[in-house]
Formats: sequence, C-alpha cells, structure tokens
Amino acid sequence: MNIRLVEKEGFAALVLRLRAEGVADTTLLSAMEQTPRTMFVGAAHAPHAYENRLLPIDCGSFAESPDLIARLLSLASLAPGQRVLDVGTGSGFTAGVIGRIAERVLTIDRYKTLVQLAQQRYSHLAITNVVARQGDGIKGVPGEGTFDRIVVTTAFETMPRHYVDFLVSEGIMVAPLRDKDGTIRLSRFTKIGSRFEREDFFEVPYLPMIAGRASAL
Repeated sequence: MNIRLVEKEGFAALVLRLRAEGVADTTLLSAMEQTPRTMFVGAAHAPHAYENRLLPIDCGSFAESPDLIARLLSLASLAPGQRVLDVGTGSGFTAGVIGRIAERVLTIDRYKTLVQLAQQRYSHLAITNVVARQGDGIKGVPGEGTFDRIVVTTAFETMPRHYVDFLVSEGIMVAPLRDKDGTIRLSRFTKIGSRFEREDFFEVPYLPMIAGRASAL
C-alpha cells in the first residue's frame, strides 16, 4: 500500500465531498491536509482513512469520518490565538487538526490507552501545542481556566449548563446533545452572559457520555 497515494487521493476526494456540503474553509482544509489521517486509524484501516464512514479504534471506540469532523469544526469557527478544549480524544485526529489552527489545545478522554496513543502521534508529527490527558468529560476540566472554543465528540444526555463556566464571554461550544425523542444531534452553544444561546444542526452517530475515567483501559 502506498500511504502517500492514499493520503493524496483520499484528501482530494474528501475536499470534493465537503464542497458539495458547503464546507470550503481553506484554513480548516489546510489543517486537515497537514494532519495525515492514516496515522490515526491504524495500519489495517489506513486504506479507508478518508472514506465517509466510522472506523474502529482501541478501547471499543470509533473514529468518526473526516467529513463529520470537518463539518463539526467548521461550526466551531476556529481561529489562530484561541485556547481550545477537545472532549473525547478518540484517535486524536480531531485535536491534531485543531492544533494546526489554534494556539493551545487540551484534549481529554476517559481511556488512558487512547490518551497515550494520541500523545505518541502528536510527538511523531511534531504537534507540540496539543496536550492529551485522561479525564471525565461530564465534569469537564475544573481548574484549567476558560477556553475560547470547546469541541465535544461524545453526547450529553442533558443540557451541559455547567460548561458555561469553562468558556470565555461569547465563546463557542460544539457538542452532541440527545433530544427528547432519543435522537442525538450536533448543537452549537454560544456563551452570552452567564447562559448559552443554542442552535441545533444535524444528526450524529456519537455515543452518550459515560461518567468517570476508565480504570482498566
């Protein structure tokens, strides 16, 4: 398998799909191109790295499609100089892309294995402004100050009102939220004063958030 060819052809196909979806942010696309996705999905799945589908990763988790990541990050309005919190490290790809744009990124996951693998990938790619840490997504990161942007890739069961304390004024959080009918949709929360202004978007395949840090993995 020619990894360079997979990256080149896969990324070109991704860009075409994203343009059809109305995602044409050149800064975001450049960040994704600079973060080789084949390094984040494992050798067995590398040929499918840029396909619009879920791929299995360690700890029974999955890597969402690059299409979904691009659509999610486009809603976050990322920009240079921002401090970003990524909840749900997974393969580490999402935080890696964010790190190509923002100034500092803290990514947390309940699985220590995923955190360690992600940090190894960042080191290999010389992404020095992303820190991966094991943590409880429901609690967030008390004591870490505030963030300009928060990106969440595991679903909240109820409105995450306490997360308003982790955002700067007019900061943005993009997160999946379960509806009353059980459907999980991606929402964007903008901090206005001490409350959130909420906008709902499309359905997403994210799983509900589990409390606590995993002890075995």
